[in-house]
Amino acid sequence: MMKFPQIGPALLVTAAFIGPGSVITATMAGANYGFTLLWALIFSVFATIVLQEMAARLGVVTQQGLGENIRLACTTKLSKYLSIMLVVCAIVIGNAAYQGGHISGATLGLQHLFEDIHLFGFSSLWPIIIGIIAFSILVTGSYKLIEKALIILVGLMSIAFFTSFLIIDITWSDFFTGIFIPTLPSGATLTVIALIGTTVVPYNLFLHSASASKKWQRVEQLGEARKDLYFAIPLGGLISIAIVSTAASAFFGQQVQITNAADIAPALEPVFGNLSAIFIAIGLFSAGISSAVTAPLAAAFALSGILNLNKNLDSWSFKSVWFIILLLGVMISCLGYKPMKVIWFAQVANGILLPLITLFLLWMMNSKVLGPQRNNFKQNILAIIVVAVTLMLSARSLMSAFGLL
Repeated sequence: MMKFPQIGPALLVTAAFIGPGSVITATMAGANYGFTLLWALIFSVFATIVLQEMAARLGVVTQQGLGENIRLACTTKLSKYLSIMLVVCAIVIGNAAYQGGHISGATLGLQHLFEDIHLFGFSSLWPIIIGIIAFSILVTGSYKLIEKALIILVGLMSIAFFTSFLIIDITWSDFFTGIFIPTLPSGATLTVIALIGTTVVPYNLFLHSASASKKWQRVEQLGEARKDLYFAIPLGGLISIAIVSTAASAFFGQQVQITNAADIAPALEPVFGNLSAIFIAIGLFSAGISSAVTAPLAAAFALSGILNLNKNLDSWSFKSVWFIILLLGVMISCLGYKPMKVIWFAQVANGILLPLITLFLLWMMNSKVLGPQRNNFKQNILAIIVVAVTLMLSARSLMSAFGLL
C-alpha cells in the first residue's frame, strides 16, 4: 500500500493556486492600486480555507473524493450524465487552457535567467523541457515523490517572493491600512474578483478531497488535516501579499507598463537591481512548474472519480488523464497558440462549475453520510458567504466570456 509523507495535501492546493496567473494578477493589483486591495487577498485565504476544509473533511469521512461523491449522489441517469459531461468538459478544456498558461509562465521565468533555445522551427524549446520535468515528476506514480518535488518548488517560490518583499521599502501604514480597511478604488472591481478567483477554484476541491482521503483514513485524524490546511493555505496568501506589496512599491504611481508576466522581472531591474529581478524570475518559474504538476494531477483525480476509473497514481487510466492535460498544455505554450475559443469555453465551463460544485459541497456537508461531522450552524453561515462570492465570480466569468464586461 502506498505510504504518504507527513506533509499533507493542502500543500498541493497552495502549489496549484499560486501559478503565473496569480502572479500577474497580484502584480497588476499592486501596480495599479498600491496596497489598497490587500484585504481582498485576506478574504481569498478565508474563503479558500472554508471550502478546502469542507473538501478535506468530506474526503476523510467518506474516504471518497469529490468526483466519487458527485457520481454517487446523482441517482438518475439524466443527472448523472449531465454532471459527468459538465465536469469532464470543464476539467479537460479548462485545465488544458490554464496548463498552457502555467507552462508559459515557467518559460518566461527561464527566459529571463537563461538564453532561449530554438530548434526544429519552435520559437522556444523551454516549454518542452518544462513539460518533460513535469512528466518526470508525475510518471513515477509516487505521491511521496510528487509532494517532495512540490515542497521544493513551493519553497523556492516562497524564498524568491519573500526575498523581493524584504528588499523593497514598504510604507507600513499603507500596508496595514490595505489589509484591515477594505476600500474599492474606481475601476478596481474586476481586479478584486480576479484576486479572489485565482485562489478559489473548483479544481482544488477535487484535488484536496481525493488526496485527503488517501492521506487520512480515520475521522480522528481530521485535526491533522485541519492543521495542514491552516499552514499551507495562509502560506499561499502570504506569497500573494508579498507579490502585491513588491509591485505596489515598485510600480504604483510610476510610468511603467506591466501588461503580462514577461514584463515583471525586467521592470524591476531599474528599481531594485538585477538581484530582485532574478528572484522574481525564479519565483515565476517555480509558480509555473508547480502549477504545471498539480493541474494535471487535479484533472486526473476529478475525472477518475466522476468516471469511476482507477484512482491509483500508478494506474494506466490515471496516468492517461494527466498526460493528456500535460501534452495539451505543452502544445499550447510551445506553438505560441492563443487559444481564445478554448479560453472562452473554459470561462463558461468554470463559471457554471464553480457555484454548482460549492453548492453541491455545501449540500453534502449537511447530509447524513457525514454523521456527526456534518456542518454546524457557524460552518454553514461561513459556507453560504463563500457560495455567494462564487456566484458573483460565476456571473463575472460568464459575462466576460460573452463580452458583456
